[in-house]
Amino acid sequence: MFALHPQLQRDCLLITDLPLSRVLLMNDCQYPWTILVPRRKNISEIIDMNQADQQQLWRESAWMSCALQQHCKPDKLNVAALGNKVPQLHIHHIARFKDDPAWPQPVWGKLPATAYSPTRGETEIAALRKLLEQQQCEREHDHQYNP
Repeated sequence: MFALHPQLQRDCLLITDLPLSRVLLMNDCQYPWTILVPRRKNISEIIDMNQADQQQLWRESAWMSCALQQHCKPDKLNVAALGNKVPQLHIHHIARFKDDPAWPQPVWGKLPATAYSPTRGETEIAALRKLLEQQQCEREHDHQYNP
């Protein structure tokens, strides 16, 4: 049975579940930062999943990337699966800006996290959830009619 790693549970807010992945918002308002966690047991690498799950993960990563680009209009979108501290497979999607506090360096460990206020967190979650739903519908429609 799938269980979210305790570190991700502590550091993140739930956005939604996609067909394969749990979608989280890193509770750090300094960066628009989401995380996809495939709901599979004992997976630490993308290659540990079967081919269908790998393809679905890439679809969901594209949906997340498009949602962040539409919502945030970043200068750069960083997508990474590191797993050095949290062994459970998870894919970071971070909208980066030339004026963000860590630019151009990686965000990890640069500054202590600044939690979202409850209102701002709820607003971000609702906006991203809506955009992800739109991405799913648009991509599924494209797939059905434009193979």
